Amino acid sequence: MADMVLDAKGLSCPLPILRAKKALKDLPTGKTLEIQATDPGSVKDFEAFCRATGNEMVEHHIDGGTYYFTIRHSG
Repeated sequence: MADMVLDAKGLSCPLPILRAKKALKDLPTGKTLEIQATDPGSVKDFEAFCRATGNEMVEHHIDGGTYYFTIRHSG
């Protein structure tokens, strides 16, 4: 279970990434953020976001049209 959950359902790129970036700033290093999104492009976006920021993609999956991403804040 993630330490914080961000509901970004219904938002299009780049809003899920921007909201996740803001949420991670408030999250202590080592804690996890779960993002829930419906934008199909969010898979590639969050993979690229983690590579660029050094945050760890712990897992991602899709369930019923919602994409779930769990990211560990690297600090």
